[in-house]
Amino acid sequence: MIDAIVKFVSELSSDEELPDFTPSRIQLAQAALMYHVIAVDGVVTDEERERMSSLLADQFGVNPGEAEQLLADAQKADGEAIDLYAFTSVLKRTLDEEQRIAIVENLWEMVFADGVVHELEDNVVWRIAELLAVSSRDRVTLKQRVRDRQP
Repeated sequence: MIDAIVKFVSELSSDEELPDFTPSRIQLAQAALMYHVIAVDGVVTDEERERMSSLLADQFGVNPGEAEQLLADAQKADGEAIDLYAFTSVLKRTLDEEQRIAIVENLWEMVFADGVVHELEDNVVWRIAELLAVSSRDRVTLKQRVRDRQP
């Protein structure tokens, strides 16, 4: 699996012909961004992992075990990635605006998952949204929407 992740990341950062973006590669790119958000503050809590696993299961229609495996693969991919562009470039090229906006909403879910909004998490969502061509207005609206849903 590590070899597949390394190959995936290297394909994304090369200037050669674009690889075939299968649903699993798109899912891994989304999951890696989600993992990056929860890990950027240096602490990944059980609440964050549980929320991410739940979102992955709901979004991709996978069972809990598959969601946990995707989370583990995302952690590895994030650790191997040089920058966020490796993931955002795949998503920007393959998803429409509405789908990219949904990704940013999921990223805000990750920020609020542990009940603490860390400034590094906020900043990384801003950078990812910019790379995905999601407007500042949409990014702020999504943050407020997710914050308002919190218990």
